[in-house]
Amino acid sequence: MILILSTGGASGIGRFLAERLVSKGMKVVVSDRNFKGAEEVAQDLNKNGQVAWAAQVDVADWDSQRKAFETAVEKLGRVHYVFPVAGITERLWIPNEPSGDGFVKPDLSVFDINGTGALYTSALATQHFRAQQPNKYGFRGKSNSAVVGFVRSYGKFLPEEKITLNAICPCIVRTGISSNEFYNKIEAKGLLTPVETLLGAFEELLGDCTTSGEAIEILPGSGGSKIKERPEYTSKECKTSVELAHARSYKAFFGASRATQS
Repeated sequence: MILILSTGGASGIGRFLAERLVSKGMKVVVSDRNFKGAEEVAQDLNKNGQVAWAAQVDVADWDSQRKAFETAVEKLGRVHYVFPVAGITERLWIPNEPSGDGFVKPDLSVFDINGTGALYTSALATQHFRAQQPNKYGFRGKSNSAVVGFVRSYGKFLPEEKITLNAICPCIVRTGISSNEFYNKIEAKGLLTPVETLLGAFEELLGDCTTSGEAIEILPGSGGSKIKERPEYTSKECKTSVELAHARSYKAFFGASRATQS
């Protein structure tokens, strides 16, 4: 039995993913800031038996995420996969009022949720996975596109611990995060990303997949998915500098002995 924790599971991509995973015989803890919504999803999934549990979480808050993770471990016993799907759409972060007096604190909620929240989830998942004994499923932590740089760097350190970390980067998927008018306009241009393509990309990373440290772009229409190419180095000297910095980071993460082995 594969056991999963997903954040942002009360609606949109998180709900689509929870439904797909349960249909494949997996058990899930659906966590969301909207606890009532998470409970409704769990109830729908439990019509034929207990396969889902609900947990409340504010992903921008470390203690809230920790409690949700503890709930998942309590309900499931262990966790095989973690999907930090929670996110919000862009908003004005600096007030545009030239005639205003004084200074206004910027609204960093998008970064707090889409960035810091995903890092918190990844940190919890990595610590939990390290404490578990590996099994036939392996351990896979998935992060969203808000932290592609983090995934591309840290994700390369983890596979030898049987942990993988990747970023799923969908283009525009029809969810409740925007208006029908917007989605209809995108659909008319053939630019919507099919939910089935998105879920298929998640599924490809399950099981014995060893892909890690990659940003996987989910393309519009029938484009499928592909690993986004990393930017080329400006020069050989830049490449060498990055490699040396990478070796230093590896030593900081894992210690001198393992850095020597790499």
